[in-house]
Amino acid sequence: MSDVIAFLKNRRSVKPREMSGPGPSPAELDTILTLGARVPDHGKLTPWRFIVFEGDARARAGELIAKGFAEKNPSATPEEIAVEKARLMDAPLVIAVVSAPKAHPKVPAWEQELSAGASCLNIVTAATALGYGANWLTGWFAYDRGVMAGLGLTPEEKLAGFIHIGTAQRAPDDRPRPAFADIVTRF
Repeated sequence: MSDVIAFLKNRRSVKPREMSGPGPSPAELDTILTLGARVPDHGKLTPWRFIVFEGDARARAGELIAKGFAEKNPSATPEEIAVEKARLMDAPLVIAVVSAPKAHPKVPAWEQELSAGASCLNIVTAATALGYGANWLTGWFAYDRGVMAGLGLTPEEKLAGFIHIGTAQRAPDDRPRPAFADIVTRF
């Protein structure tokens, strides 16, 4: 079995709460972003972009998320608001992948959105290959137009996900995988 196949068979997501520093170096981050941009892209439209959250930027984004949560949940407790404020604080690096489809006569938006998803997976895979823990998450705030606008997204853009990257504090557990009989048919 090739090293790549073995790597892919053993890749696991690491929960952000089970991550700490250090995060990727600037050179490693460049590699991760380069590989995030190296995905199938019908029409070479680059229908995605990245927002990098490191250091204080994670806390500033958390303030925005907490504000949106409090506005939508006026009876929220200070503890609940604090949870929302800390959403991006566990991992030392978070990369938001923004799906940014372009109008095109031959490339439907759906294909462009799938390209953004492929970018998310490449980022997770690249970070894992560099020895970091990684996890692709969304959450309510990934779908909230107020939070998206606060992060600089246009009304046409969506968040494909937040990729949390850091040093795993323990080996991640595997999860049950589907049986082929449940997911594979032959035509």
